[in-house]
Amino acid sequence: QVWLVESGGGLVQAGGSLRLSCAASRSISTLNTMGWYRQAPGKQRELVATITSGGGTNYADSVKGRFTISRDDAKNTVDLQMNSLKPEDTAVYYCNAVFSYRTYWGQGTQVTVSS
Repeated sequence: QVWLVESGGGLVQAGGSLRLSCAASRSISTLNTMGWYRQAPGKQRELVATITSGGGTNYADSVKGRFTISRDDAKNTVDLQMNSLKPEDTAVYYCNAVFSYRTYWGQGTQVTVSS
């Protein structure tokens, strides 16, 4: 079992920055992949960024060059630094972890970008 708790969401103006953090209940070095997904109203949940246990990263085209995912194995956290935010980035952001062939989700944190 893995528990994930997100923090750092909020309201920001377009062009601003936010940093999301996801704290895991177990050592993230044991987790295959961790990532961030988002879901805007009326839309399906979509991948934002992932990071593997080896540090490999993957980003959605819409956030490349603006968002950076990172992990701190000592703190068991995975962060998402979001820069140059756009109104279309407005969504609930969810932390995700894959462990032992199961997928786990956090409760989500709201990010709202005003124009």
